[in-house]
Amino acid sequence: MNDVIFETVVTTQSPQGRAHVAPMGVRYAGERVVLMPFRPSATLDNILAGGHAVLNVVTDTRVFAGCVTGRRDWPVLPAEKVPGARLACALSHVELRLAEHREDPQRPVLTMERVHEAQHGRFPGFNRAQAAVIEAAVLVSRLHMLPAHKIDTEMHYLQIAVEKTAGPAEREAWSWLLEAIAAHRLRRVAA
Repeated sequence: MNDVIFETVVTTQSPQGRAHVAPMGVRYAGERVVLMPFRPSATLDNILAGGHAVLNVVTDTRVFAGCVTGRRDWPVLPAEKVPGARLACALSHVELRLAEHREDPQRPVLTMERVHEAQHGRFPGFNRAQAAVIEAAVLVSRLHMLPAHKIDTEMHYLQIAVEKTAGPAEREAWSWLLEAIAAHRLRRVAA
């Protein structure tokens, strides 16, 4: 298995038919895709219940920032070959079927087979602000685990790229992440 992690957005379908959107780092093992969601996880629950997921490749970093700040309702379209949906803004998507499940108390390993792939747009490349927003979204998803000084140091560094290269979408995503950090700190002070 390749140890390189690629930041994507995974969509799954609940047993009630509702789409769930979540940023997730994935690994590739040949033609298979390896997901390792943390417990508890709606993504994990949905894959185990239905056996399918859709991997979405997006450049709109608002999806990453939005999902970790409570904005999970992104426009979706039906998947073509598996039950579920893909993001409407996806440049490409891969429809997946669960091939192997290795249990782990913290991060089960889900090995997924590719069922269908489609391209929807051209990949223009990432600007530095997009990469900064994705990294900041990972930090925000781990606020409960990381010390405040680490968050501050990394956000200060990432802000340089946002200030230099962000467009309106990245600035909006960045503002959501800053709001989430401030809200987290207020909750900690109030507790």
